[in-house]
Amino acid sequence: MLTVYSYPNCGTSRKAKKWLDERSIPYTDIHIVQSPPSKVELKTFYEKSGLPLKKFFNTSGRRYRELGMKDKIKTASEEELLNWLASDGTHAVKRPIIFDLDHVTVGFDEDTFQNVWGSLPDSSK
Repeated sequence: MLTVYSYPNCGTSRKAKKWLDERSIPYTDIHIVQSPPSKVELKTFYEKSGLPLKKFFNTSGRRYRELGMKDKIKTASEEELLNWLASDGTHAVKRPIIFDLDHVTVGFDEDTFQNVWGSLPDSSK
């Protein structure tokens, strides 16, 4: 079963969950603001995803711009990046983060979802 870290007011989170719902792919939804992922979880997601750590930042968020993260990310260590992400799950972390035991996706891209989650068994069959 999938787990989805999402935010109800986030359009990208809603699109991702709609995509899963339309394919009857079951998931557990976690409100990312009320229960943000820990630093350890974020590191695990990063390692499993194969993505650069900067892809886990909500670059469209106000807080990202206010803190000048675009420039900071370029020279920060992995440890610093993980600390920033873990310190502000509400604003810093890109959403949704969707994962199972083997895979992780961040944000919503239909092609990526089809490649990663599209091969999951349809629970309606």
